[in-house]
Amino acid sequence: MSLNRSTAEIFREIEARLQEDPQPIQGMETVYQFDLSGEEAGVFQMRLSGGKVEVKEEPAEKPNCTIQMTAADFKDMILGNLNATSAFMTGKLKVKGDLTQAMRLQSVLGQYDRSRYEG
Repeated sequence: MSLNRSTAEIFREIEARLQEDPQPIQGMETVYQFDLSGEEAGVFQMRLSGGKVEVKEEPAEKPNCTIQMTAADFKDMILGNLNATSAFMTGKLKVKGDLTQAMRLQSVLGQYDRSRYEG
């Protein structure tokens, strides 16, 4: 299953959901960068600080953790069709920087009702 929404729309939805319910990101002070390749290639940053989130479609100056994967695999991961740990172990997902922050991100994104992303 794939999403009909663009990766930019998905990031806006994630940002909106985190703003509605910041509980999963309380105490997190980190900057994630997503380097997505493939059909919908793009670079996104997600800055978490003080219980707030800011998403931009541009590289981060100093990301704590960079996630590299295809946009299609990212969508599958958001839908729950691709386990992040399995993707990492098989090379579909690469992490640069703080691996602990990558694992925290998985639990944050896993909080969401994935049916809201299905188009």
